[in-house]
Amino acid sequence: MKSIRSVALLISIAFTASCISWVFAKSPFNDLPDGTYTLDLAHASIVWKVSHLGLSNYVARFANFDAQIEYNANNVQSSKVYASIDPMSIQTAYPNAEEKDFDNILATDKSWFNAGVFPTIEFVSTDIKMLSENTATMKGNLTFLGITKDVELAVTFNGAMKVQPFTRKPTMGFSATTTIMRSEFGMTKYVPNIGDRVDVMIEGEFFKTDD
Repeated sequence: MKSIRSVALLISIAFTASCISWVFAKSPFNDLPDGTYTLDLAHASIVWKVSHLGLSNYVARFANFDAQIEYNANNVQSSKVYASIDPMSIQTAYPNAEEKDFDNILATDKSWFNAGVFPTIEFVSTDIKMLSENTATMKGNLTFLGITKDVELAVTFNGAMKVQPFTRKPTMGFSATTTIMRSEFGMTKYVPNIGDRVDVMIEGEFFKTDD
């Protein structure tokens, strides 16, 4: 009886291990198929921070944005990335929102994001350079407040699944960071008391949509 229980336990352990490896297995991103990959907004974020009087870093995020990757598996560096952000989706967690809608002020004020005149922030990649198997630099054109400037992002490839277990679609995931000087785009209000440098942190999963 004891040996039967031992065999059953080993089978159970082996089955559990195989299930775990199936769910979390990641395939190399260059094994994924070519095509268009679209952002999964439920598993993505754009968070930015800026110095406040040199005392703290004020943190906020955008809740509504979109992105696509035109992916070339045979030549990853020739892939293209397109992204757009809705500045009306700013979220700051301002503590007295019932007294002052600070998110709306930032989004609409002409000295800040001026969303009534510039309803989107746009990015188009121009160059991707692989540094290692899972890191790259990506250069591109950022259009913000009607001004287009070159920016560079440090990109980390987090992993890929040929068959993501929930969507059943090929999926890839990335983290990226970049820094911009807001004054270069004409946003100069309160500089330098409110920092000129804005650090941006990006997370995203992309799934294939052109089956």
